[in-house]
Amino acid sequence: MKMAAAKGMVLPFLLLIAVGTHAQKQNFTFEQIFRNSETNAVQPLPSIKGWTDDTHYVLIRKEPSGRVATYLVDVKTGKSVPHPDGGLMTPPEVSIAGSVNTTYSPDRKWAAYTKKDNNLYIRNIATGNETALTSDGSATVLNGYASWVYYEEILGRASRYKAFWWSDDSKRLCFMRFDESQVPVFPIYVADGQHGYLENTRYPKAGDKNPEVKIGIAAVDGGNVVWADFNEKDDQYFGTPAWSPDGQLWVQWMNRKQNNLKVYSIDLANGSKKEMYNEKQDTWIDLDDTERITFLSSGKGCIIKSDRDGWDNLYYYDNNGQLKNAITTGNFWGTGIAKIDEKAGVVYFRARKENSTRFDLYKASLNGKGVTRLSFGDFSHDFFSVSPNGNYFITIYSNLNTPPAMAVVDAKGKIVREVANMKGSSFSDYNLPKTEIVRVPSADGVFELPVSITYPINFDPNKKYPVLISIYGGPNAGTVYDRWKPTVSPVQWFAQEGMIQVAFDNRSSGHFGKKGLNYIFRQLGKHEIEDYMTCGRWLKKQPWVDSNKLCITGGSFGGYMTCMALTYGADVFPYGIANSSVTDWKFYDTHYTERFMNTPQDNPDGYKITSVMTYAEKYKGLLRIVHGTSDDNVHMQNSLVFIDKLEDLKKHFEFMAYPGERHSIMGLKGVHNRYEAYKFYYQYLLEKPMPAVFWAPEAQKGF
Repeated sequence: MKMAAAKGMVLPFLLLIAVGTHAQKQNFTFEQIFRNSETNAVQPLPSIKGWTDDTHYVLIRKEPSGRVATYLVDVKTGKSVPHPDGGLMTPPEVSIAGSVNTTYSPDRKWAAYTKKDNNLYIRNIATGNETALTSDGSATVLNGYASWVYYEEILGRASRYKAFWWSDDSKRLCFMRFDESQVPVFPIYVADGQHGYLENTRYPKAGDKNPEVKIGIAAVDGGNVVWADFNEKDDQYFGTPAWSPDGQLWVQWMNRKQNNLKVYSIDLANGSKKEMYNEKQDTWIDLDDTERITFLSSGKGCIIKSDRDGWDNLYYYDNNGQLKNAITTGNFWGTGIAKIDEKAGVVYFRARKENSTRFDLYKASLNGKGVTRLSFGDFSHDFFSVSPNGNYFITIYSNLNTPPAMAVVDAKGKIVREVANMKGSSFSDYNLPKTEIVRVPSADGVFELPVSITYPINFDPNKKYPVLISIYGGPNAGTVYDRWKPTVSPVQWFAQEGMIQVAFDNRSSGHFGKKGLNYIFRQLGKHEIEDYMTCGRWLKKQPWVDSNKLCITGGSFGGYMTCMALTYGADVFPYGIANSSVTDWKFYDTHYTERFMNTPQDNPDGYKITSVMTYAEKYKGLLRIVHGTSDDNVHMQNSLVFIDKLEDLKKHFEFMAYPGERHSIMGLKGVHNRYEAYKFYYQYLLEKPMPAVFWAPEAQKGF
């Protein structure tokens, strides 16, 4: 799909001719969209388990009977037979009372876990014998269980607080030990029971003391823990450790300013360290990249991903940390290795390059030659599975107006066979909104900002429509992609109701690599909101937009952007709903905030110019502020301080608190939150009553 130019844009011809065809089709019903009634418009795709050899892959699909079945499929003919072991055989897991994050060794002979006493344990699966590897765990000393800021910002939520890692030979465990005793406590009041209670979290806000961290190595056959040669008193961070195939332990270290990354090899016997990699940048380096280091087989070195040249490129290093050569150069972003064929000396990787809104599969030689795009067409290829010898790959691909399909493709990029398509038997019976991506020049003329627009059903370019803008806006967290969106969703409902729905991405979204991201250094939020204002002004100039009915909404960083839009950008955005919002970066955690802003002590002016409170006097529209009272990520303190400021300025706003809810408002409270947001859209954008079907008690259960 071609992208229309923003200046002098003519509405795509396909939208104009589509108006006459919609009348022959039907809209989705309330029950289908909000209560999951059957539509047969789409069907699930099967999943790929892997390959048994270069001409057979393992496919898992749901049968009409509802049974999940596993098949071995011939790549050329498509003929399938039931997989002999179901493709899912794994040894049974043992139940260990009181264990947290139970993780089996690669040879399945051991289980490692933590307990509530914050010590790390292993169990011999054959004998059932348990051994405590640490004994000093306490309320503030955590062995193998992550401190909050490491869980949220470095190890990631998928870790579920696990901070220990098995070696490939199953003989050792690397783990992190956290001392939180000097980390400030943030109290959260919980209104349960007659008197309520306080939930205290060790949460370091920008400029605060971080937990002290040690890297330990424990052997399963006993002996004392070996501590890596780092001074835990230093102001520093550690990334996820990595075990090499030849048994080396590589540890990522970073300074507090997060602009110097070092990787050390740790001597397993005495903990001494050897520097293997050293990278410095003028702004920051991301430590939470779990795909930074990819080892080749024993003795053949590794591939390190870095954005040091402004883009996500791959570099080949030997076992001693010496650079052999760059594997890729150019504007690759979101790069991730899919497979390494060491025999052929080829790396297969996924990245965005040809078009910043789409992913493709590429291959390159380890020596940096022969970079080739393997995927095809104007699609985003969002899943890959490469055969053992690289003669075939399976991809799932789509774009905004083409539902996902799964295909087998040969090494030259030619489709061998379509495996499955998400189109259901009734796909063509329904009205579907048209969506396109346009590029809007930034105010300084440096960037072409991507904007996705979903038009109403039966769109008439001579009418004026209200606009709902959904945003996030955080660093390297874009939302505008040329990929299929769910068919049956509230987006479909509001397209049927006559609303234009839009998403913006700013210069720091990843579409423009690290070069675009670097603009926000020490002023997180300023360029982003100015880019959004530019996109908002462009929208208001379109003849089919009601310029008085723009509503912007988002959560977390998107909530921050929404608050900034209604204050800093008050002349552009009249309505907004801000969920779980940061309102001043001094209230957020050290690692995330200081990565972009440095500390409040070092950058007071930056914190001032990016605070929502600085621009509260400009507020003049209508903002709804939404927050869960037990949000332990973005504390409700953010919203309360903003509310306090608005009240003192005699400003009118709305506030919705959700007792006991965390950063994501879930369950019945989540239903209520969505219900109230829809009511807001009907009242201020569509200017008509919310349909009675929403009010039916049984209807509220489904959406």
